[in-house]
Amino acid sequence: MKTAFDVLNERGFIEQTTHIEEVKELLAKEKVTFYVGFDPTADSLTVGHFIPVMAMAHMQRAGHRPIAIVGGGTGMVGDPSHRNELRRVMTPDEIQHNVDSQRKQLEKFIDFEDEKALMVNNADWLLKLEYVSFLREYGTHFSVNRMLTAECYKSRMEKGLSFFEFNYMIMQAYDFLELYRRYNCKIQMGGNDQWSNIIAGSELIRRVDNGSAYGMTFKLLTKSDGQKMGKSEKGAVWLDPNKTPPYEFFQYWRNVADDDVEKCLKLLTFLPIEEISELCKEGGSTLNKAKEVLAYELTKIVHNSEDADKALAAAKSLFSGDKSGDSVPIIKVDFKENVNIIELLVAAKIVPSKSEGRRLIEQGGLRINENKIDDINTEIVQADFVNGFLMIQKGKKHFYKLECS
Repeated sequence: MKTAFDVLNERGFIEQTTHIEEVKELLAKEKVTFYVGFDPTADSLTVGHFIPVMAMAHMQRAGHRPIAIVGGGTGMVGDPSHRNELRRVMTPDEIQHNVDSQRKQLEKFIDFEDEKALMVNNADWLLKLEYVSFLREYGTHFSVNRMLTAECYKSRMEKGLSFFEFNYMIMQAYDFLELYRRYNCKIQMGGNDQWSNIIAGSELIRRVDNGSAYGMTFKLLTKSDGQKMGKSEKGAVWLDPNKTPPYEFFQYWRNVADDDVEKCLKLLTFLPIEEISELCKEGGSTLNKAKEVLAYELTKIVHNSEDADKALAAAKSLFSGDKSGDSVPIIKVDFKENVNIIELLVAAKIVPSKSEGRRLIEQGGLRINENKIDDINTEIVQADFVNGFLMIQKGKKHFYKLECS
């Protein structure tokens, strides 16, 4: 029978593990409490967070207990990992709003009933610490020289790393110690950019409590060329439907590169490995089916079956040549008078900027009501809205239906 480690490993999650043989044995023989931290810098998680969320779900399905820790305390400082400059310092009210919003999202993917999983806020202990006492008890266990070589600080050294941010590693390490003491939490998991922080926590537990604690990192969600995945033309791909509507979410995954399809199916869906291999074994044009399955399954998990069905129906009708747009999600625009096409594209968030709009038209990639637009000075008038709607096609695969309000 496969262990949780086997499942995570075969699906491509695991990047690094401390004490790998001990971790394998632990997950095979015990029901383990583990944790993943979430930084409350926004009121929604992005698809970049979804790898650790899915890893938590797989671990829970194998009988282990997740702790999702939202950083109400560490968020007061902000993680400097892979940052070129200081994060904007958020107010306590902003942090609390983001914590509450992320909590609601996580409850969609993890079962918190009957304490099958826990959700905690590190503000509960970090904000109560007395600074001098904390340094006396725990500061001696951290080497400044070693901390400065950590990957999470390297990108900040050129412009200057503030002492404010320098505390972040110690705070995160203390989180692990606190969870170990409170809940017998033995494993911390996170993205591979958290490796230094995770090691610091497991070592602090071993030094202070002589306990056994471990760390595991996951691969970041990247494209085959190494760039981070999860950015669309409109910005980040969010799990919040108000930020990234289900149809746009579906279309993002429907259009991933061929080389990324199998990896995404393994990491971001619950489909069996054998089924994924079968979908992707022939490659070429048959990958279109695999992309459709990826988009549908992921939209169903993040949103719901109804939204996934609607998005699939819209995509199928458009890819089959049906340009009626009956199943395409509607974008409402405030249209009072004639407007330049580029200004309309920006207002409807179909393109992120006027320069992108000009480039789209100059490259022949825009159609309005099936008519190709060649002139950047084209004006849209009320008569262009047929029965109150304007159909816009961007490139070969992106369709939008604008409603005049």
